[in-house]
Order: sequence, then C-alpha cells, then structure tokens
Amino acid sequence: MEAVFGLLLMLLSVSHGVETTCDVRQKNGSQCYGALGGAVDLQLMDRTPERFEIHKNATKILLWKNNRFDLNMNPDKYSFTPNDGMLRISNLNRSDTDEYKLQIRNSDGALLEDRTLRLSIQAPVSSARLVTECLSQGEMRVSCSSEGGDSPQYSWTLGGHTLTEDKLLSGNHETDNITLRQDVEGVLVCSVNNHVSHFNVSQKISTCVFINCTDSNGTRITQWMFAASDTLCVEPKTTSTTPDTTVVMAGLLAALVFFLVVGGAVMYALKKKKTNQLEEEGDEQELTYADVRIKQRGPVQQRANPEEVEYGQIKFSERPRRTVEPREDDCVYAKVR
Repeated sequence: MEAVFGLLLMLLSVSHGVETTCDVRQKNGSQCYGALGGAVDLQLMDRTPERFEIHKNATKILLWKNNRFDLNMNPDKYSFTPNDGMLRISNLNRSDTDEYKLQIRNSDGALLEDRTLRLSIQAPVSSARLVTECLSQGEMRVSCSSEGGDSPQYSWTLGGHTLTEDKLLSGNHETDNITLRQDVEGVLVCSVNNHVSHFNVSQKISTCVFINCTDSNGTRITQWMFAASDTLCVEPKTTSTTPDTTVVMAGLLAALVFFLVVGGAVMYALKKKKTNQLEEEGDEQELTYADVRIKQRGPVQQRANPEEVEYGQIKFSERPRRTVEPREDDCVYAKVR
C-alpha cells in the first residue's frame, strides 16, 4: 500500500508550479497558502492514526480506515503518505480556496480530535519593474509595478539598507510609489512578494540635474533629467552660472601671448631707433687733403709782398661722424711748396 502512495507522490512531484508547505499539526484554524497552478503540502500529523477523515467544507474528500483508503481519490489532485502524515494537493486552482477539516477517530468511530485549516490560493508574482521620473524641483518619483501576483506587498532598500525617512519626500518603504529627495543616489531595490512568491528588481539611480541646451535637431531643451542619462545635448549643459575653467584658462593664455608679442615688437622698434640716432650723430665732414702752392712772380720794382700764396682746392668727403674730442697737442699739417 505504501508503494502505491509513493507512486502517487512521485507522479505529483513532476507537476509544474510553485510548491509551498503548511504545518497544521499543533494549531487549530491554521491559515495556509498555495500558489495558483502549483502544489501545497499539508503536514497533518506525525503518525497515521487508525482512522481519519478530511473534509473540504461539507464534502468528504479522503477517508483512511483499516490501513487503506475507503474512497477513490483523484491521483492528479490528492495524495497522502502514511509514514509522515503529509497530504499533498496539486494542480491548485481558485476553487481550492476553502476551509478544510481533519477529524481523527478511533476504531469504533468515536471522534478524538477535530481541527480546521483555511487554504487560500494566490497567483505568484511573475515579474516587476521600476519606473523613474525627475520632477520639477529635482526630486525623483519611483514606481514599482508587478505582474501576476495576488495581494502583492512592497519593500524598498537603498545600498543594501532599508530606505529611511530622511531619503523620502513622500511615501514610505512599504508602498509601490515613492518620491526621493534631490540628492539621493545609489542602488535602489524594490522587493515584491506575497505568501507564495518573492521577486526583486533593482536599478542604479543618479541625481536629477537641470539642463538648458540645444539638441542635434536644434530644439531648445530646458528640463530636469538624470545626470547619468543626459545624452540629448550637443552643447554643455548649464547647471550654474560659473564659467567653465577651461575657457577661462584659454582666454588668459591668449591674452598673455598677445602682450608678449606686442611688448617684443615695441622693444625692437625702440632699440632700432636708438641705433639709427647714434649712427646719424656720428657723421662729420673729414678733410681729405689740402694742396697749397707758392709761386714766384716776375721781377717787380717794389716788393710790396715778398711772397704770394696760391691756394688750390680743398676737398672734403662725407664719412660717418665720430665724436672725437680734440686734444691740445693735436696738429694739422699741410704740404707746402
């Protein structure tokens, strides 16, 4: 008989879907959850009694008596293993949400124990995604949306730690929509879960900056956007009125080169002018030669003038003047005949 139950359990183990487990041995009125399309294992007892019954609402779905089932179970739906007291319900659907009752009796049929449990079927979370948006003052709105899950619950972490109030402008760490302050950045994680599933989605967020620029189509853009994804501008974005350091340095360097060139030209012109003046002041007339002749006249009655001097030409040539101070002992000689 146990081999038959093991075969049923093996057949169920290949079914697809999420598997959950509920322990209802010690508590009456337990709440259990199963995943839609999956399977749930109900731990009913530690050992199998001589006789027990399981009812779904008012319908008896299983009767164990004399070490065998007295009812024909659907093997695609229910299986029970006597050695560990585990009941598996597979291929879960919405109609499996109900109240289940376990009644344990003795061999005479007297009721020894009566326990109930509530089974709820939920669709598991299949996916989640984050949507971020920069607001008008540089804040960031983040929405976490999920698909396929019943009664999803949300939680947020930033940099591996629970999102604190000082990072939030509105919302809290248990809602699906939050608004972060302007200076918040890091790895943001949204966790979506319900009783049968858990899903995480993360995104590295950067701060919002204000851009005022022109795109490649010539359209002027003035808006808040993420600093890490600013690819719309073809010119530097303006986040402040402070000039760019590179532009300032280039302007100073150009001015310095200009003044050096002008200064060099002025110094060269002054030096050349001074040289020309010195050359002009050095020009003077220099005596080249003097030719003086004395002729003897014919006989005369009276020698009023014993000698008559005949003068030749005196020629001068232009030479660069030299400033020479005459000395007292300098003499000028002439050739006299």
